Amino acid sequence: MKIDGGLYLVVDPRPGLQDVFPKIKEALEGGVDVIQLWNSWNLEESQEELILSICDLAHQYQVPVLINEHWRYLEKFPLDGVHFDEIPLDLAHIRQSINRSFFIGITCGNDQLRVDWAVNNNIDYISFCSMFPSSTANSCDLVNPDFVRQVRANTHIPVYVAGGITLDNLPAMMALGIDGVAVVSEIMKSSDPRLAANRFKQTLNHRTLNHPKRNETIFSK
Repeated sequence: MKIDGGLYLVVDPRPGLQDVFPKIKEALEGGVDVIQLWNSWNLEESQEELILSICDLAHQYQVPVLINEHWRYLEKFPLDGVHFDEIPLDLAHIRQSINRSFFIGITCGNDQLRVDWAVNNNIDYISFCSMFPSSTANSCDLVNPDFVRQVRANTHIPVYVAGGITLDNLPAMMALGIDGVAVVSEIMKSSDPRLAANRFKQTLNHRTLNHPKRNETIFSK
């Protein structure tokens, strides 16, 4: 498994396993590359059952599953990584405590310090949120697209954008040179998650055609 771009699905587990599981399955069939579970829960359901079920399903598709913020869950569940919304206080301690290979991502917003931290600590990917007004990313400030373009030009870390991403505005995001997009409601609230995911994936698959300089970087490795 790897995280190097593509379609990143963020899942709110509060509706419960019976609600989200079939939608995630359809989204995986449609081409989702990464899954992140929000650290919000249905208190009437077992977190363990939900996490184990989703990890088992996603791993059948060779898709990694990350948890938002709660890195200690990696000590007891087969999660593949953690996504931070803020710079963690002691990354060395976190890595030592988990004591196995795992992915790390961080939301950067308009903050160059977070980008620098990600580069200096060999973080696996960075995400910019929110690119557009969004009910699911209402805690994020709107990100300056020029900042994303600048960061993309100066780092090889995979770059995702999030917050209000739709098929209509995806081409404008791709023009920034991004590697992938993170979506929530556009897939999870769709009447056909498989089709919705497939449409995003097909559009993203054309990003290399639109960014020849990025192509040269990828294929020169």
